[in-house]
Amino acid sequence: MANSPKLRGTYDLLAIVALTALLTICIVFIPSELPRIIIGLPFVLFFPGYALIAALFPRKESLTSIERVALSFGLSLAVVPLIGLFLNYAWKISLYPMLLLIAGFVVIMCVLAYFRRRQLAPEERFEPNISVRLPSPGKQSRLDRALTAVLVVAVAAAIAAVIYVGVRPKPGDDFTDFYLLGSSGTVGNYPTDIKLGADANVTVGIANHEGKDITYQVRISIDGAELKVIEGTALHDGEKWEDNVVLAPTKAGDNQEVEFLLYRDGGSEPYRELHLWINVINV
Repeated sequence: MANSPKLRGTYDLLAIVALTALLTICIVFIPSELPRIIIGLPFVLFFPGYALIAALFPRKESLTSIERVALSFGLSLAVVPLIGLFLNYAWKISLYPMLLLIAGFVVIMCVLAYFRRRQLAPEERFEPNISVRLPSPGKQSRLDRALTAVLVVAVAAAIAAVIYVGVRPKPGDDFTDFYLLGSSGTVGNYPTDIKLGADANVTVGIANHEGKDITYQVRISIDGAELKVIEGTALHDGEKWEDNVVLAPTKAGDNQEVEFLLYRDGGSEPYRELHLWINVINV
């Protein structure tokens, strides 16, 4: 079976697809940021470009092995930002949508490369040479030597940059998102007029982007009178929490302030604040 003409020249594509699936599963189930980055390094820096090159150049004579590897890194550095740009305009950039789009791109390009190679005779198909024998510099062309140098520098710079970002994230990137959602489940459409004795609902949410685990407390009051205290909401980095809050004012009056104060890790001063103003009508 290993020498089957139908499968000849496709094992690299099968390996890329299998590794893409494996790395995707690992990234999803590993909570820590730095291991995710290290595991995802080949997934981002090599797989997209390799799959695209395989689809564009199915013949083994089209490119040398060094050219394929160098272009795989180069095109990956071009494709991944374009996928991120598309995601930014189509929805929003976050880990799992980005992960699925890159994995989908790799799989689609590998399938396309498979069918393009199947149209060629087995001896014409590109088949990676896994030999570790390095060519003598004197026997390499100028283009091969230049591509090798660019490849080494690009890979070293990319690895250094990823490790630096993983070990020393920017302080400005650490924040907590504290928000309110109205009756439609979106920002806006908040209650403004409430009959005395009736109530209204809003959703309060917290998203932890602090780079560490945080325990939050929320205090809610209407016109200075405490309504509810939400204690001990512990969130991992990247985790989100939402809860429904019933606003039940106890006295009539216009422009009553509904105050939402967020505290973190037992602090005495509010870390974030949100405010609504309601009119309570006595009927």
